Amino acid sequence: MRLFEVLLFLSDIGLFTLTVLLSKGRRRIPVFVASGIATLLLVIHWTVEGYRLQLIFPYCITILYLALSGYRYFRKESPKKIPRFLSGSAYTAIAIMLVVTAGLMYAFPVFKLPEPTGEFKVGTQTFHLVDTNREEIFDEAIDSKRELMVQVWYPAQAGTGKYAPFVPDTRILRYMAADYGLPGFTLQHLKYVSSHAYSGAEVSSAKTSYPLILANPGNGSSRFLHTSQAENLASHGYIVAVIDHTYNTFATEFPDGRIATGTTNDLFSPDDDYRTSRESRDKLGKVLTDDVTFTLDQFELIQSGRIPSPLKGRMDLGHIGVFGHSIGGATAYDAAYDPRIAVGIDLDGGLYRMRDREGLRKPVLFINSESYFEKLKRVMDNRVYTDAELNRMGSTREWEDQVTEDKKLELERMRESVAAGGQVLYIDNTEHLNFADVQFVSPIFNMLGITGTIAPERANSVINAYMLDFFDRHLKNQGGSLLEGPDTRFPEVKFVTSL
Repeated sequence: MRLFEVLLFLSDIGLFTLTVLLSKGRRRIPVFVASGIATLLLVIHWTVEGYRLQLIFPYCITILYLALSGYRYFRKESPKKIPRFLSGSAYTAIAIMLVVTAGLMYAFPVFKLPEPTGEFKVGTQTFHLVDTNREEIFDEAIDSKRELMVQVWYPAQAGTGKYAPFVPDTRILRYMAADYGLPGFTLQHLKYVSSHAYSGAEVSSAKTSYPLILANPGNGSSRFLHTSQAENLASHGYIVAVIDHTYNTFATEFPDGRIATGTTNDLFSPDDDYRTSRESRDKLGKVLTDDVTFTLDQFELIQSGRIPSPLKGRMDLGHIGVFGHSIGGATAYDAAYDPRIAVGIDLDGGLYRMRDREGLRKPVLFINSESYFEKLKRVMDNRVYTDAELNRMGSTREWEDQVTEDKKLELERMRESVAAGGQVLYIDNTEHLNFADVQFVSPIFNMLGITGTIAPERANSVINAYMLDFFDRHLKNQGGSLLEGPDTRFPEVKFVTSL
């Protein structure tokens, strides 16, 4: 929460308290002075911090109090007696508005992203990339080509000016709200959340080049929801490119103002059998994997200077990693078949296209939520769902038997990656959305069970620590101690030693 919006809210509580506690003859001057202070805070809040609709009630209360108290102060005459019923109703309405405001401020805070832990300042730049060799299959437009927005975070020289905003394109926020079943205006306050990166800053000269990491958001997510992970890696000497997989995000805005909203869910139908559903996921997965391959091709052009960027010549393309969340984690695994990519990290994502090729003989770090690990553990222990469990899940035995067969193959892929230098972990008290910055957006997500009971800041710091340690080991030949076994600094992290 921001300072002046909190002070404004507290000043309105003070105004209400003075009105209720002081007698009519004694409240004229104190309420007028207090309303003046509240109005001053309102002006400062609007000017310095910016308004937001969650505070509409305090805005109305402040202006109303100023008008009424000013009228009474300058008229300097006893106010007309107001019927007790009307005054009681007014007090009740104000009390309800203040309580509702407190709830909205708690549910939708203007939060601060965690500070990057590395020694470097962070710069950021966004690229619009068009793959002229691929038709766009998720858009109804004829002959449209696959377009991507890719945002890069990198080690920077000391930055100047303001940090870049957390949300680069605020028009997409209404689509994000709709994705969570909220009114379109609900998340507009996220435009006030700041990143820790400077737009277009010069690349740090501390080293001649930095390893490149490609990143992939999950289904219905967005590149900006991995800002804290990208900033942290960049602050430790990595160039991190997060890909907005067009039509698989809730919305992507292009430089000409066009907005592409999510359509990939149209591939799936509740009437699909399991095999059809798996084929649809594999079809989507191939597009996402091809996005990574194309992006890497483009970064080779950036490296050579054929695409203008401060990153020219500054990427160590001999040391490339990839990570992602959810289906983006599966994309990271699948994209790592590219011989240019050395290692990958899968954040709570079930794999796809496992039957299309042999296992990946590269180090991959799998970091799972506790709930996803429980599903894998059920398969490892050969536990079968009871009829009552299937009824509660709304599933069938045939469907779950096929899920089990896929999970067995997924566990085999994990074993192969561990044998190549990877690792499998899970984090206590986490759920699926603890692996993206959406966990900071609202504590409501915790109440709904889509984030775990672990504090978002703690989940973020744990995940960042293990991601950094893994990439340091395999891309910089340093660190790696966290991957050796349990660490007392991170008791939430559990190593899966038997697959």
